[in-house]
Amino acid sequence: MQILFSLIVPVYNRPQEIDELLASLCEQTVKPFEVVIVEDGSNLRSEDVVKRYQDKLQITYFYKSNSGPGDSRNFGMKNATGNYFLILDSDCILPPDYLEQAHAALEKDYVDCFGGVDTALDTFTPVQKAINFAMTSVLTTGGVRGGSEKLGKFQPRSFNMGLSRKAFEASRGFGSIHPGEDPDLSFRLWKLGFETRLFSQVSVYHKRRIDWDKFYTQVNKFGKVRPILNLWHPEYKKLTYWFPSLFLIGGIGSFICALVGYPVFLLAYLLYFFVCFVMASLEYKSMSIGGMACRAVFTQFLGYGSGFLLSFLKLKKESPEKAFPELFFNKRS
Repeated sequence: MQILFSLIVPVYNRPQEIDELLASLCEQTVKPFEVVIVEDGSNLRSEDVVKRYQDKLQITYFYKSNSGPGDSRNFGMKNATGNYFLILDSDCILPPDYLEQAHAALEKDYVDCFGGVDTALDTFTPVQKAINFAMTSVLTTGGVRGGSEKLGKFQPRSFNMGLSRKAFEASRGFGSIHPGEDPDLSFRLWKLGFETRLFSQVSVYHKRRIDWDKFYTQVNKFGKVRPILNLWHPEYKKLTYWFPSLFLIGGIGSFICALVGYPVFLLAYLLYFFVCFVMASLEYKSMSIGGMACRAVFTQFLGYGSGFLLSFLKLKKESPEKAFPELFFNKRS
């Protein structure tokens, strides 16, 4: 099968991100390909930025009312012409061989849905690098999530995902929940008989324009979403999803034990964060980033773990939409 790529990018109030992403697309070693930009009800539109690239790329721009990133991706795929969609977040920058690597991986081991990986550029800010460590390291929930899935089935993330037109049409794409629309899609694809796979060589530079408060809010939502997905897809529940909450509860317990004269458990936690500090410092060659990485890891466990516990308890009494209306968009496309 000849693979014709359409790159689908939803954007909301971030024209600068689109500029950087499109600039990286101009450097791709494999052409031609189609780019579909879907403006999701933004006040700060990207249309003028897109116009600057129309003589360099095969690019289409759509503006629609706000209905969330999942629905915007569906809108983009419905209006694309390719037979294989590459779904990206607007805060990604692509290495020049991104499409070359994706094409080679699919030719070697075709799959109807794949997920790639993310990494950081040297030009990223220290906070972006620290958060990238927390989101991707084998020592954190990023590692737990990725490592556990490699043993079974991989759940691609929508910042760097490939999806065939056949799989999109069969599944009808992303649902209305956000975040969590990407694992939900993976589960539904599995039930339809499609496979998913990790292509570790297909990577993006994920810039994550985020501060500490936004990072906490983001991971807290991730935690709230997981029990909802467990409710919808109980056959795919895993004990590892409880790990951040158990880590958080254990941390509180270890602190209490230290207060009454049993510090050994708290020392174990301190050792864990020391290892994170060393690993991040070595990875980014900066002790300052190592220290910020510890803060990012702590924020990740606190946000995700508390969100998971709250959601687990609330879902015993309420439906997901009633318990957490902020996690759902109305689909319009």
